[in-house]
Amino acid sequence: MLRFLTAGESHGRGIFAILEGLPAGVKIERELIDDDLKRRQGGYGRGGRMAIEQDRVDVLSGLRGGLTLGTPIMLAVWNRDFENWQNYMDPWSIEAGRELYTPRPGHADLPGAVRFQHNDLRNVLERASARETAGRVAAGGLLRSLLKELGVECHSYVSRIGGVSFSGAYDAEAVKASNVYCPDAEVSRQMEAAIEHAIAAGDTLGGEFKLVLTGLPAGIGTCTQWDKRLDARIAEALTSIPGIKAVQFGAGTAVASLPGSQLHDPIVPDQLRPSNRAGGLEGGITNGQPIEITCSMKPIPTLKQGLPSIDIRTGEAVKAEYERSDYCAVPAAAVVGEAMLIIAVAAAILEDFGSTSMAALKAAIKAQHDYWEAL
Repeated sequence: MLRFLTAGESHGRGIFAILEGLPAGVKIERELIDDDLKRRQGGYGRGGRMAIEQDRVDVLSGLRGGLTLGTPIMLAVWNRDFENWQNYMDPWSIEAGRELYTPRPGHADLPGAVRFQHNDLRNVLERASARETAGRVAAGGLLRSLLKELGVECHSYVSRIGGVSFSGAYDAEAVKASNVYCPDAEVSRQMEAAIEHAIAAGDTLGGEFKLVLTGLPAGIGTCTQWDKRLDARIAEALTSIPGIKAVQFGAGTAVASLPGSQLHDPIVPDQLRPSNRAGGLEGGITNGQPIEITCSMKPIPTLKQGLPSIDIRTGEAVKAEYERSDYCAVPAAAVVGEAMLIIAVAAAILEDFGSTSMAALKAAIKAQHDYWEAL
């Protein structure tokens, strides 16, 4: 069973991830991890923090000579900005001056303060910050190597920012060339213009991104228990990303308006499907089609203009204070979405076909492919 945890604060020493349950002998490509970390930092509309950080993975345990040992893996993404915050983030003694008492609507500030009974909201926001997702991306980038050896690939692209949308096909090179990770150059320019307008207004924008995972055989996941259905596990992973408010598989919300005769994907000889409105999953189990998902992200809750709030010390009505933040993080969230989809799928694979060695796992997955193709 794969276990995955992150630790660390936004302005602390670093963000850390621990992975336990990988088989021995997985060849890890560091370039895949660092490329994902770089993409997470990119995207039009990011804030000043990304000019400071230069994220790269530091593997602290579990690898030797580029191969997994079958033991727990610990990853670190160090925070360069810690140098500027050390006096305020030291574990033992801190200076005054970075406290926060006005919660931002839409952020974890106020409910987190109630949950942990904190008087200084910084004790909440340092962990609730999306900086934590650097650890998720590092872990997902490492597991990308595992899935790659099994013939499984995952990619994403941005399909909406604010009122500007894209409904065409994925193009890897076009996505690489886009500042907003959208496959269409003209739509990308319109998205950038929408972000520029929001910046000028002191506002923020959300949007949507698409995730596609290919190469999985049918039969991954199970319908035997509610919490083991793969779509449920994936939805949990994706909605845990800060700002994600909706996750749709395949046709998504359109399933509510289409009759069954027009919705369900026909099954034809040789297990081919002329459509994929199910999004690659039926009954919580993969059906051999690509997993296709749309995620909707809300606008960043930190606004320069400051939304109505209160001072938690006095209850007085004030405007929320501004913390350095992004104006639009949809492209970055798409990369985090890849990581969380990879983590959820890798966990299901290891649970279904878990083995102590990569060679045995590859043999089990091949047998699953062979069974499916023989039907």
